[in-house]
Amino acid sequence: MDKTHSTPMIAKNREGFALLVTLSVLSVVIALATVLLSYFDEVQQDSSDTKALIQADIYHTNITNIFQGFKNKETLFSVLYSTALPLRTEDERFSLVLQCDPLYKGVNINWLGLENNSQKTAQYTVAQELFDTLALEYTIEDAGRLREMLIEEIGNENKPVQKEQSRLHQKNGIISYHQFAAILERYQFETDDSEIGTVPWEKYFSFSPQAEKIDAKYSSPELIAYLFDIDVETVKEWSSFPERGSLEDFVRENGGEYTERSNILAGKTFVEAAGCSVSYALAEQQYRFRFEYIDGEAKHFEFYGKY
Repeated sequence: MDKTHSTPMIAKNREGFALLVTLSVLSVVIALATVLLSYFDEVQQDSSDTKALIQADIYHTNITNIFQGFKNKETLFSVLYSTALPLRTEDERFSLVLQCDPLYKGVNINWLGLENNSQKTAQYTVAQELFDTLALEYTIEDAGRLREMLIEEIGNENKPVQKEQSRLHQKNGIISYHQFAAILERYQFETDDSEIGTVPWEKYFSFSPQAEKIDAKYSSPELIAYLFDIDVETVKEWSSFPERGSLEDFVRENGGEYTERSNILAGKTFVEAAGCSVSYALAEQQYRFRFEYIDGEAKHFEFYGKY
């Protein structure tokens, strides 16, 4: 693998990439500021907790409309994935921070519920093997019980899945890390397992029922290293390049088997699936909500209230 990282050509490419990102960030900030600040006067009159939920709904709706208005979604979300966007007035009466992450960047935790789905064998296998690996590496005290609790939440009824029921539904699935973390808390309370908090779940798993592929372009170095049996430091070095080559080429150059995993990877196609968190101030209180933006639609709105 060519490691001459400081040649003038690469330096020039990085400067061009940095300029592109800067301009993209500015366009996103301007668009968000223009719309969101226009609604500030409408919501500042009422500062009750009840109205905070209404305000969250207004922000949620208008952020979604802004997303829908961008033609080049890949550029938009590449910017949002790389930086949080803070918006505030000069007098600091209004402040809002928007942060988004790729929604399908990990192994879908809901795939653990696909044991009896013959059409999803590859998804179930990778999820179960990864769960077992983490349970062993981090010495989870009662991995079997934790898995039972996850399956209960996912909604697996331990019976063959019919074709028309093959897709996991929101009401039966784990739809966010917030929900997943609550399961971990119940497990820890039940088993007194102090090691459960040391597992870096978010580096390996994603938490959305809709995910049928892994958006490996945004996967953590730890997950890529696991999937393709490559040294994690080598993956981290590759991941640090702004204009790195394709994952497929990288895996093959480093002795990995890309083809064996290709059926669970999104490939080169851009995946329009983001999980966004918004924190905002109202009457000297901080509030937060979360939603998912998938293929032009907002889903799974969660209001967390004060924090």
